[in-house]
Amino acid sequence: MNDQQKPRVGESMQDRLIREAQERGEFDNLPGYGKPLPNLTGHGARDWVTQWVQREDLSGVLPPELALRKEAEKIVDTVSELRTEQEVRDVVEELNRRIREMRLRPPSGHNRGPDSFLRTVSADRVVGEWRDQRGT
Repeated sequence: MNDQQKPRVGESMQDRLIREAQERGEFDNLPGYGKPLPNLTGHGARDWVTQWVQREDLSGVLPPELALRKEAEKIVDTVSELRTEQEVRDVVEELNRRIREMRLRPPSGHNRGPDSFLRTVSADRVVGEWRDQRGT
């Protein structure tokens, strides 16, 4: 074991591994180095968790409100391959039905989070964007 591999007094294995990686330059020039965290709106941990879930595409483990929020954010992509305006409106209406249903559901058990502030999606807006994508 050379001097670099020897743990320092009071240094945990994790700290040693991080220190050694730093000494090798493995943390140099990482994407985003020296830049502020993106899109934080003052909600701190809530924003960070939401962005982490989006970045890691963890939709399968989301609470219902976050899953619906993610679905609402991607609705234009979801309907992009549909053929008729009525099909687009049907998909948006189904999403809105589930959003309204979720807002009416009382909190259960120990999981009493804040009321849902998720808004329904404008079918006219989605249809407009769908038309723009198709050039019609």
